Parts: sequence; structure tokens; C-alpha cells
Amino acid sequence: MKVTYDPETDTLTIRLRDERIKESDEVRPGVIADFGYDGGIVRFELLNASKIVERTNEMQFAVGG
Repeated sequence: MKVTYDPETDTLTIRLRDERIKESDEVRPGVIADFGYDGGIVRFELLNASKIVERTNEMQFAVGG
């Protein structure tokens, strides 16, 4: 999994796996889901991320035990 933030476009991208994208769908205003050729989710894109994410320059990651 890879998370990137582009300050120029104010877009946060959460890539779950490395697959080619077949189609994209705006599932909610400002939230785009990208799907692979197998129909599974490949990544999410959050538009206007600085209005949604509190701190775009840092990330916390937790794994449940």
C-alpha cells in the first residue's frame, strides 16, 4: 500500500495494489475509486484533500493485533 499527497492538485491517493486501472468512478463527491481489470479496487483518490485530511504532511499507520 502506498499513500501520496500532491500539494499542487491537493489530491491524496491511496494505492492498494499495483495493477492497471480499467475504470474510475466518483463514488461520492470528491472521492474517486479506481478499479482494475479484475473488477477489484486498485486505489482511492481524495480531491481537495487539505479540506478533509487534518495533516496532509504526516501519516499514522496502525496494524491491529
